[in-house]
Amino acid sequence: MRPADLRDLNDTELREHIQTARRELFGLRFQHATSELENTASLKRAKREIARALTIQRERELKNDNG
Repeated sequence: MRPADLRDLNDTELREHIQTARRELFGLRFQHATSELENTASLKRAKREIARALTIQRERELKNDNG
């Protein structure tokens, strides 16, 4: 999901997206550990997806604290 799309989500949807992305990353790590994962680039993609969402969540927290 693009950062612009993540910014369009409300706080609840963003939290749900982060939880889903973390579950997906866990599944990918498990597949990688059992040598079932063919495309290891998906691990990197999943980590970046989580980082993007967490960054937007943090930006909102800082905005709410200051404004």
